[in-house]
Amino acid sequence: MIRRFLMIGVLCVSLPVFAAEDAKVLAEMGLREGGVAMRDVKGWVKPKRIVVLADAPQRILFFEQTVKGVELIPARNPREALEVIEDADALVGFCQPNVVSKGPKLKWIHSQQAGVEDCFANPNVANGSVVLTNTQRINGPNVSEHAMALLLGLTRKINVAVVNQQTGRWDDRDMRKVFDLEGKTMMVVGLGGIGTDIAKRANAFGMKIIATRATGREGPPFVSKVGLANELPAMIGEADVVVNATPLTKETAGMFNATMFAKMKKGAYFINIGRGESVITEDLAAALTSGQLAGAGLDVVIPDPLPAANPIWKAGNIIITPHIGNFSEQRLERSWLVMRENMRRFVAGDKLLSVVDVKRGY
Repeated sequence: MIRRFLMIGVLCVSLPVFAAEDAKVLAEMGLREGGVAMRDVKGWVKPKRIVVLADAPQRILFFEQTVKGVELIPARNPREALEVIEDADALVGFCQPNVVSKGPKLKWIHSQQAGVEDCFANPNVANGSVVLTNTQRINGPNVSEHAMALLLGLTRKINVAVVNQQTGRWDDRDMRKVFDLEGKTMMVVGLGGIGTDIAKRANAFGMKIIATRATGREGPPFVSKVGLANELPAMIGEADVVVNATPLTKETAGMFNATMFAKMKKGAYFINIGRGESVITEDLAAALTSGQLAGAGLDVVIPDPLPAANPIWKAGNIIITPHIGNFSEQRLERSWLVMRENMRRFVAGDKLLSVVDVKRGY
C-alpha cells in the first residue's frame, strides 16, 4: 500500500465528521442523483478495494469515517494509481485512460474535474459499462465570480489601469468610455450549473439574461428566455455580452468561429470560461482587431499554454488568465465532500451524485 503523500490543498490536522453540516453543503451545491442505484447495475457486488486520490494520511481517515469494510488504497497522482489499480472496484479522483485501461474490475470512476472528454478514450467508459461521475456544479461559485471579474475588468477599463500603474502613468483618457452593465443583455451559452451561477450574478448587476441549453427550455426566474442549443445563431445578436459556459462536445467544438462572431452585436463583449476548443482563436483575434467585438475575457484558450507569439495576445481589448477560474479555497473542500459522499453511496449500492451522461458527454 502506498504511504507517501503530497499536500494538494490546505488540510486540517483534525478531520471530524460534521454530518449535518456536510449534508447542508452538499444540498446547497444542487447536485443531482443518477437514475439507477449501483446495486441495480449489472455485475455490481459490494466493493472490496477502492483506489482514491489522497493528499495526506488524514484524508484517508476522512474517507474511512463513512466507508466501512472497504480497503481504501491512497494515490497522490495517476502514476501511483497505475501501480495499484489492477484489482480495484472503483477509481476515485482520476480518469486518465492509461489508468482506467489497467483496471478490468472497475465499476465506477469519479473524476475530480468537470471536463471528462479524456475519459471517453476508454471504451468501457464510452459505452457506459463503467459508471462515471464528476465535479459538475462544484466550480459554479468560483468560476462565475471569475467570469464577472473578467467582464468588469474589461467594461470598467481595469486592464488599462493596470498597464498605467506599471509605468506610474496617471492618465484617464483611455478609461473614460465605460460600458455599464445595468440594463444590458447577457447571453449565457450553456445554462448548466456554472452557467446558472453566472446568470444569477449578472442579474444582480441589473442585466437582462437570456440563455441556451441542450436539455430543454427550463430556467430559473432570473433568466428571461431559454433557447435550445441550436437556436444560438438566431439569439446571439440580442446580447451585449456573450458568455460561453458549455462543456466540450462534438457539437460545441469550434462553434465560436468567424460566422458566429459576425452574428454578434457589433461592440459586444465575449467571455469564455467553458472550454478553449469551443473557440477558433484566430477568428476571435480577427473580430477584436476589426472592432466587431469590443473586448474579450478568456480563462481558457487553444492552444494551452498560449505561445507568446500568438496574435490573440495583442488583439486589443482583451484579458487572458491561465485557466485559473476553477481555483478556490472552498472548491477543494467541496470536492473532497462529494468524493466521500459518492464513496459512501457506492459501497451502500445507492444512487451516485453527478453521474455523467455518456451520450451527451457531460
